[in-house]
Amino acid sequence: MLVCAGLLLLLLGTAAPASAHAALRATDPGDGTVLRSAPRQVTLTFTESVGLLTDSFRVYDPRNRRLRTGPAEHAPGGPATARVTLPAELATGTYTVAWRVVSADSHPVSGALTFSVGHRTATTAAPAPEDTENPATAALYNIARWLAYLAVALLLGTAAFVAYCRPPKTAPLRTPVLSAAWALVASTAVLFVLRAPYEEGTSPLRFLSPGSLARTATTRPGALLLARLALLLLAGAGAALLRARRRRLPRRITLAVAAALALPLALTWTAAEHASAGIQVPLAIASATLHLLAMAAWLGGLAALLRTLRRTSLATVARFSRLALASVTVLVVTGVYQSWRGLGSWQALTDTTYGRTLLAKLAAVTALLLAAACSRAWTTRAAKTRATASAPPARVPEPATGPPLPPEPLPPPALPHPPFETLRRSVLAEAAVGVVVLALTTLLTSTVPGRAATEATRTEAPTASVPTASVTTIPFALGTPGGHGKVQITLDPGRVGRTSVQAVVYGPDGGLSTVPELRITLTLRAQRIGPLDTKVTDRGGYWATDSFDLPLPGTWTMKATVRVSELDQVTVSAPVRVAR
Repeated sequence: MLVCAGLLLLLLGTAAPASAHAALRATDPGDGTVLRSAPRQVTLTFTESVGLLTDSFRVYDPRNRRLRTGPAEHAPGGPATARVTLPAELATGTYTVAWRVVSADSHPVSGALTFSVGHRTATTAAPAPEDTENPATAALYNIARWLAYLAVALLLGTAAFVAYCRPPKTAPLRTPVLSAAWALVASTAVLFVLRAPYEEGTSPLRFLSPGSLARTATTRPGALLLARLALLLLAGAGAALLRARRRRLPRRITLAVAAALALPLALTWTAAEHASAGIQVPLAIASATLHLLAMAAWLGGLAALLRTLRRTSLATVARFSRLALASVTVLVVTGVYQSWRGLGSWQALTDTTYGRTLLAKLAAVTALLLAAACSRAWTTRAAKTRATASAPPARVPEPATGPPLPPEPLPPPALPHPPFETLRRSVLAEAAVGVVVLALTTLLTSTVPGRAATEATRTEAPTASVPTASVTTIPFALGTPGGHGKVQITLDPGRVGRTSVQAVVYGPDGGLSTVPELRITLTLRAQRIGPLDTKVTDRGGYWATDSFDLPLPGTWTMKATVRVSELDQVTVSAPVRVAR
């Protein structure tokens, strides 16, 4: 364990900046920017290649109405980009772009950004939340993934148990193997059907839409699911044919065929998960494949041992102990490598969901190893007892002449055979904790790795530091029929220093209103500063100034004097917070 910890320390200390989930690297236009003219398209750049959906972009105008846009496509820069063409004419105001793509490791990634044309408006569409999954689809998909992991562990583990441990009777294992095979076929079919709704974050019934299954079949995850189904059906057809002809293949041929099917079957998982993207992809896929096979040999073999425990022999238990030890060794080596690749730094171990889930899995694996140690101790003690009981007593030759030899000493008492119930309890504990480990493994494969989460945070940091605008809306009323409305005033940015001021006047019907004069001042009474005239000018539909200095932070009083005619005007005020 110390060697593994040192190796993990070395690897995490020399981590390279790469990820397995796609992280947003740049946007054009930038998030939160104000443009003088409307852009023709929106382009996103990611840290790795992404797949596009039929509904990858949703663009909303300042009134929260969805715009009709062109189809999503890759920019000429390559598959790590996503682009959508906007309508030819965009009105003044703030637009929201919600996007959703599929990263190279088959997991959907989504987000949102805003940009403004002319000036910002307060009537912006709410950005899409980070969790844009359909709860029913996500739950069904994750349950099917967990069942698939459980079924493949039982299927391959039982095969390894029969081939290596050679139990006296295999009839009790026939029903679990058939159940695992059918469960794997069913869960794989469900994953294929739900793949399109899972990627799009829509209802499970979305698969009924025309072309949904056909589009899934053209994607890499869909093709791998179909390959898994083909392998299972091929193996099932071969087994049924041999059973119908009542023939049994030689043991070596059976082992070769089983290995030839197990390896590509495991690849249908690893080639579609985290190992398929990021750094060192060939090595990562090989490591993940060995990890999956070792997990299946240990946990699936454990279930087979538990099923045949009352009818098995001590030799079978001893062979499984050696198989479990070899599997644990492979799991530790590949697990250390995959942890380094997924985390990238020690900080990600506690600061990311992936790291915290990995800690929970390590705790469960530790409990699993403790239970396995109890089983191995029982096996070692039982082997010593058997060796002592079967050892023949030493024969002492009788002398031809002379006095007789003293009587032979009694043989040492045989070691008591360890109680069988102890082994049963430890194996049962291993199996129970193994189910928890499989659940945490399923959760890990659907969680953004620590590398990607850290890189996404670094990418978003500059955007988060961009000063935000301050939008203040002040209603006014002249006391005459139709003489009311509101003034929407934007300070961009809303902090100390040079800023721009934009103001829009809305009439009683909520539409834009043209007024002959508008004056805006700011006063900081706590410091006896002001009133400071912003000197906004008419820009044809709205009033603005590109340069105005706010000297100090604090709560300022903003006054707006609105003249709607030669005789009618009103002055209204509202507090506005200016940040440092």
